[in-house]
Order: sequence, then structure tokens, then C-alpha cells
Amino acid sequence: MNEPHQPNRLNRELEGRVVVSLEQAVAAPYCSLLLADAGARVIKVERPEGDFARGYDRGAGGHSVFFAWLNRGKESIRIDLENPGDLALLKTMLQSADVFLHNLAPGALARRGLGGDDVRVRCPQLINCQISGYGADAAGRKAYDFLVQAEAGLCAVTGTAEQPSRVGVSLCDLATGLTAFSGILRALLQRRDGGGGIDLSVSLFDVIGDWMNMPLLSHRYLGGAPSRLGLTHALIAPYGAYQTADRKQVLIAVQSNREWRALCEGVLQNPALGRDPRFADNPKRVENRAAMDRAIDAVFGRKTRAGLMASLERARIACAPLSSVQDLSHHACLRNLDIRFGGATVSVADLPLQSDAERHREVPQLDQHGAALRREFKP
Repeated sequence: MNEPHQPNRLNRELEGRVVVSLEQAVAAPYCSLLLADAGARVIKVERPEGDFARGYDRGAGGHSVFFAWLNRGKESIRIDLENPGDLALLKTMLQSADVFLHNLAPGALARRGLGGDDVRVRCPQLINCQISGYGADAAGRKAYDFLVQAEAGLCAVTGTAEQPSRVGVSLCDLATGLTAFSGILRALLQRRDGGGGIDLSVSLFDVIGDWMNMPLLSHRYLGGAPSRLGLTHALIAPYGAYQTADRKQVLIAVQSNREWRALCEGVLQNPALGRDPRFADNPKRVENRAAMDRAIDAVFGRKTRAGLMASLERARIACAPLSSVQDLSHHACLRNLDIRFGGATVSVADLPLQSDAERHREVPQLDQHGAALRREFKP
């Protein structure tokens, strides 16, 4: 007798769950993208003019490629919260939902009878997840990703000695969406084990505050936050980017004295340097970084990037090329997924966890499912 097929990867483990997501921009849409990929039915509720992320660009045949990345696999309905009929429709939808995800300004839903206590009267099992910038008590503050990066100190430890910088992707938004996703999964497990509905509140500031613990603890207990050093590490050496003969850059990360000696012997062809007391351990190498870098540059600068990478890999030194986005686009390790938005095809980097289920590929037009949803959830 044949055994039933057992999937060897994740496979629509949230099938049958319904998520109503009153969302815009990045953080909540990324969370609901992950929920949809796990098999949940995600109903994307949009303001009358649509999620403003629809207008970020026109790269997908007149539609936004960024919106396409974040919103595949969802149903779209346009709802005006100022319209009593639409508000009643949303409340009816929530009675059939497992999760209510939203990232409107704190207090905006409570004023319309959609706060946690209000919805739980009608929907005692509902998981109500609010995403905000600075927490539920910080009403009135607009919170965009780069503002939170700045206020939470991330920019202060990013960039060069001369100039702070924002991280080049929407790190706070994406980290918060991922954190909300994990919280919703925990709440679903708790509810399955006999718990009821729950209110979750996740803020961009709290999430990135947690992720800032390394520099924060350095400030509190180790004499100060690390300096901005571009691609160099303040407390580890050698750890940074070095230029090659073909004017490209290679990053190396030496984490132990054994690796330092292997670098000197196998790549620099200078075993004596590995025994030099100026570089005997990591604190000494940090202290004498300039002399150490001159010795490394003298060798790296005579090699092409390809030749140097081969030498470093033979010596088992952690290394990587400094890639451009063009390099990433053609990288052998990058898994891509073609998705469809209207008549356009957009190739995006696939989600990191592979699944036996087919990936969602369709991106909804504004209110594409509105008529059907209004019939389904008619108050």
C-alpha cells in the first residue's frame, strides 16, 4: 500500500484562514503577503483612491512594480470608511475573519467603532493586529521608514565617518511586517490551544529598537556606540572592503587568530606577518589597523577580483565581492519569480522559504474583487 504523499516543504499551512487587511505602503502589505503565501485568504481593503503604493512608479506597463512585489495573491476591495454602508460592510467582513491587520494612524479605527474592544464584542475569536510608527499612544505622528531609521539611531551607526546614511532598503517597514507576521502566527497557535481573540500592537520604532541592541549595549556598557566606518567594522580587523587590480572591491571578514594566520600564509604569502606581534590578536589588529591594511592592500591591489576570490576561498577566508544591484540581478543564488500585473510580467526575488504550493503570481487591480466581495459579505 502506497504511503500518502508527505510534502517536503511548507504547503499552505494557513489554508482556510481569512485575513482582512486595511493596509497601505509596505509594513502591513509585507505581513499580509507572507500570510497569503502561507495559504491564507487575504482581502486587501483599500481607500477609495487606492493604496498610495500603487503610484510609487509606472514600471509594470503603467503600474507600480513595487506594489506588485508586495501585493500578489490578494483580493482587492475599495472601501470608504466615511460611508456608513461601507463601514457596515467592513464590520460584516470581520465577523468571518480570523485576522484583522491594519496600519492606519493610531485611533483612526477606534473612532469608527473598529477598535479592539469594539470588534471583539462581535468577533470574540478575532486576532486584531495594529502596525504603527511609534506605538498606539503616539497618535498624530507620521512615521515613514527613513524617519524611524533616523530617530531610532540606525542612521547614526550607518554610513561613513563624515556622513550618516539611511539603510538603502525599507528596513524598518520590512522588519515590522515580519515581526507582525510572527506575532499573528503565535496568536493563531494560542487560539488553537484554547485561547480567544487578542490585540497585537507592533510599532516600527519598537522593532528597530530591538534590532539596535548591539550598538545600544555598546553605548551603555562598552564605552560608547561604534563609530561609523562605512564597510569597515569598528571592533574587528581585518573586516572590510579592499580594492583589487581591476578596480573592484572584495570584502573579507577575519574572525579568529587562526584565520588571520591562514590569510597571511595562503593569500598574502607572508607567514611572518601572521606572527607579527602588532597583529597577534584582534585587539592588536584593530589598534594597528592602518599598518595591517597597508600590508593587505599591497597584495590585494596586484590581483584581479576573480583571482583574489579564488585564493581567499582556497584559504577558507570568509569573503564576498562588493556587488552592484546589476550583479545581484544575475547572481546564481538568486531565485526569481515571475508575477503578473495587468498585461505586464514582473520578475521579483522569490520569498526565502520555499513551498510545495504554487506561488501566488497575480497582482490585483484596484477593487478587482469588490463586486464579488460585496455580494459575499452583504450586511
